[in-house]
Amino acid sequence: MANPLTLYLAAPRGFCAGVDRAIKIVEMALEKWGAPVFVRHEIVHNKFVVDGLRAKGAVFVEELDDCPDDRPVIFSAHGVPKAVPAEAARREMVYVDATCPLVSKVHIEAERHHQTGLQMVMIGHAGHPETLGTMGQLPEGEVLLVETVADVAEIAPRDPGKLAFITQTTLSVDDTADIVAALKARFPAIVGPHKEDICYATTNRQEAVKAIAPKIDALLVIGAPNSSNSKRLVEVGRAAGCGYAQLVQRAADIDWRALDGIRAVGVTAGASAPEVLVNEVIDAFRARFDVAVDLVETAQENVEFKVPRVLREPA
Repeated sequence: MANPLTLYLAAPRGFCAGVDRAIKIVEMALEKWGAPVFVRHEIVHNKFVVDGLRAKGAVFVEELDDCPDDRPVIFSAHGVPKAVPAEAARREMVYVDATCPLVSKVHIEAERHHQTGLQMVMIGHAGHPETLGTMGQLPEGEVLLVETVADVAEIAPRDPGKLAFITQTTLSVDDTADIVAALKARFPAIVGPHKEDICYATTNRQEAVKAIAPKIDALLVIGAPNSSNSKRLVEVGRAAGCGYAQLVQRAADIDWRALDGIRAVGVTAGASAPEVLVNEVIDAFRARFDVAVDLVETAQENVEFKVPRVLREPA
């Protein structure tokens, strides 16, 4: 007789509206222009998704230099520095920008503050494509990056009285609040966003993890190792008291020995992980345990973003 186990399934989890739209953009571009369609950077951070699109004829490259002039190119959901579309236009390429509208909102915000003479402080992860894209909206030196509370003490702005801050959309809500508090303490005049930059999907997925944390012995987050929002879910789980919280790309990555003897496991998925991988994990548990699934829903999401007009028009 298999041991009983309760799987607490977090909701919301998995795909967000920006990821949905970005994947749709690649699929529609392939339908409209045929293969190959080039994509600068992984369209979203998920190997399963990227491999699926590659099989349909998408070619993933790191830079625009790796693309021919005569094939369409798509910019990833994370956003790109301003220089990239400018270069594509100079080369007279057909390009489609799949930047998530909520990332674009941060770009516009940064631009607006810059025009009023404010220097920007960006809370984000160095080297992440979203951070590079956002910092690349403004001239060199106009955006100071902070990753931690400690970094706040180190930055040297031009004029401490003329600052504004923005954040990456996929950060930990709690960690970011601490950094914002440190910024406001050091720079009382700093201007913040009208509405939180951390996106609804990141916030909702973190809240759902906090809701299941007290009920579980272990947390599995389905997502990619280069996915910022997925890694944050693991951290949120640990901070909420989960003794064991692990990021897995799919069922094959589960360390069953670590789950020996446990009775309750939480399962969630980052914003770029498809539901098919969640089902695969549930099936893997069903093969080993007598599973009861309990859905814990903390919010309902009905956000939808339109694809760019160029893809809705006939070829």
